[in-house]
Amino acid sequence: MAEAHVVHSVDRRLGGARLAGLVTDLAGERPGYRALAQAVRTLLLDGRVPLHTRLPAERELATALGVSRATVTAAYDLLRDSGFARSRRGASTWTELPEGRRPASVAAFPVGDGVIDLAVAAPPAPQAELSAALAAAAARLPEHAPTAGYHPYGLPELRAAVAERFTRRGLPTLPDQILITTGAQHAISLALALLGRPGDRALVENPSYPNALDAIRRAGLRATPVPVTDAGWDTDLVESTLRQAAPRIAYLVPDFQNPTGALMGREQRVRILQAARATGTWLLVDETIADIALDVPPPAPFASLAPHGAAEQVVTVGSLSKSHWGGLRIGWVRAGSRLITELAMARVPSDMATPVIEQLVALHLLEGMEATLHARIASLRASRAALAAALARHVPEWRWQLPPGGLSLWVDLGAPVASAVARAALGQGVRIEGGSRFGADPGTHEHRLRIPFTLPPRQCDDVAARLAAALASGLEAPAGAPLPGDWVA
Repeated sequence: MAEAHVVHSVDRRLGGARLAGLVTDLAGERPGYRALAQAVRTLLLDGRVPLHTRLPAERELATALGVSRATVTAAYDLLRDSGFARSRRGASTWTELPEGRRPASVAAFPVGDGVIDLAVAAPPAPQAELSAALAAAAARLPEHAPTAGYHPYGLPELRAAVAERFTRRGLPTLPDQILITTGAQHAISLALALLGRPGDRALVENPSYPNALDAIRRAGLRATPVPVTDAGWDTDLVESTLRQAAPRIAYLVPDFQNPTGALMGREQRVRILQAARATGTWLLVDETIADIALDVPPPAPFASLAPHGAAEQVVTVGSLSKSHWGGLRIGWVRAGSRLITELAMARVPSDMATPVIEQLVALHLLEGMEATLHARIASLRASRAALAAALARHVPEWRWQLPPGGLSLWVDLGAPVASAVARAALGQGVRIEGGSRFGADPGTHEHRLRIPFTLPPRQCDDVAARLAAALASGLEAPAGAPLPGDWVA
């Protein structure tokens, strides 16, 4: 087991110049050994330096930083003593986390009436539109009742409607390039199972959507993380990771990334498309939140920027969960028609088809989607402003950036106490998961909370007050192993 761990570590090597650039952002031009060690710890906990990464040789880092080798040696000793690094005699030094830094789940499912559930970043249903859609679906159901009702590809009319929406957004799409699934999570799992094999590498963002990370692990893929910070993606690092690791699949959330809210720029998308094409990497692009554009125009589909012939290498998933309602389990895959056929065949053993009645509801909702989105975005803007104002009043020491879209704030607590805050918050009637739940490397992002702004504005002050009360209650380090199956959406 130990040998496999070391082999995996060698796959990740951090160059001296790159680490020096990251360190000087935090510790200044010529850091002392304590400042250097603290900067490396911060980078590790923030996910900007992955776990099990081989650190630069002492002489190499000293040269890059313009400090003495003794300074780097003392910093590495301090990192090893505090459990943030490990090494063997005569061998390299790798990043690590000390015992007790692993994430602890709050609860497997929401508990008790009156608990405010902030582990789920999804808005409630638009009631009037949903009622109208249910009535319209009921009126059309007799057309389908005489049939067997199984549609592994999805209802033809819904496939056509989803394809037409992609076309209007700037990506010409035919109905046979669409597969209707039982939610976006189903689409992600199907694509991973078909495109990857156990042991293949999968490039993932760090932090990222927990359920997708879980699906990657369950598929037996080896996650290769690249950081997403408040400033977004480091495109050079993404390109170099694609070249060096040559992952089979890259899972990306370029539109209002979950949980950071970052929006990937056009030039970044083009460069990543080109790099993935060169390495033969499938791009699994999650556009579930793409419609929730609060301050910017809705982005065009990622695949619309692909050079001729490269769009076949992009698999796009989406759903109505964030734009409309998570209780309506309707998602889709957009890919080449041959791959769509393979995905449809692969779904049958476990999920023969998505329910017809729900597809008919989705068809009606898509017809009035622009009006629904207009109202939804106005509501989310108001909730975002109310939550930001409430947090500023009750926990002024916390920091965040207002995202240009999406459904949540990625809040920096200023200290690695997120799991403890989450446990204390449960006692205040708030269920929330610490930032570690979103980390590709377990134990990172312990200084972060994802706080959705999907509640009505009038509830935001109460939420912030409860979180402040949790923070003031006296935080205890989480005990025990993580609970299985913690629920995040």
